Amino acid sequence: MADHGRPAGYEHIAVKYDGDTVRITMNRPERRNALSEAHLLELLDAFETAGRSEATGIVLGAEGRAFSAGHDFADVAARDLAGVRDLLRLCTRVMRTVQEVPQVVIARVQAIATAAGCQLVASCDLAVAAESAAFALPGGKGGWFCHTPAVPVARTVGRKRLMELALTGDPVDAATAAEWGLINYAVPDDELDSRVEHLLARATRGSRFGKGVGKQTLYAQLDRPEADAYAIAVEVMASLSQSPGAREGMTSFLEKRPAVWAD
Repeated sequence: MADHGRPAGYEHIAVKYDGDTVRITMNRPERRNALSEAHLLELLDAFETAGRSEATGIVLGAEGRAFSAGHDFADVAARDLAGVRDLLRLCTRVMRTVQEVPQVVIARVQAIATAAGCQLVASCDLAVAAESAAFALPGGKGGWFCHTPAVPVARTVGRKRLMELALTGDPVDAATAAEWGLINYAVPDDELDSRVEHLLARATRGSRFGKGVGKQTLYAQLDRPEADAYAIAVEVMASLSQSPGAREGMTSFLEKRPAVWAD
């Protein structure tokens, strides 16, 4: 896959196609990678474009002293009710697109992630953070409660821990975030890149098609009643048993040979 560097028109992010991996890096450090409308539109375009590519993995990272400080208050304060609603809907679309693309998406968190920045981490499939990073839903100690950021965070950390984050607004360190399930690993700062790559390699091996359908099915059944979840999972799993990837996986196992993935 060609290295496209930083595509023309992107001002707030950098995108690099690196083999089977797309690296999307928020690059607005002077604004702590705050999620203005322009920034969100660029993220949406980058994820949609990557989703249509043949990549197997996407790494979402950031430059500077913050992974993301959340919504850009200068953008929010300038809007009326309808305008803020539109901004929040755009942000929701970005979060859902992260989960809808077939690739494995890993958040590489080098620093603090707050409010919608924490929401972005929680929306990624996997996350690895430097030990110096921190996570917060600070609206609880301010005037604009973190209603939408709490949606994916609740689905990763559970009710009591969500309530502590959302009501106090206080940050938790990376080790606590890992213990709570908000991220997969908290690692020494100088090991962040190597640990991201190691997790990415493990998460993207196997059939690309099977992995993509698997990810999307997991999100489809997540948080549904058990009977509904089984109904979805049984039908998809039965259908995918006939796919080339599944057939190769089973045949290679039975023939005691390494699998050869055509997709």
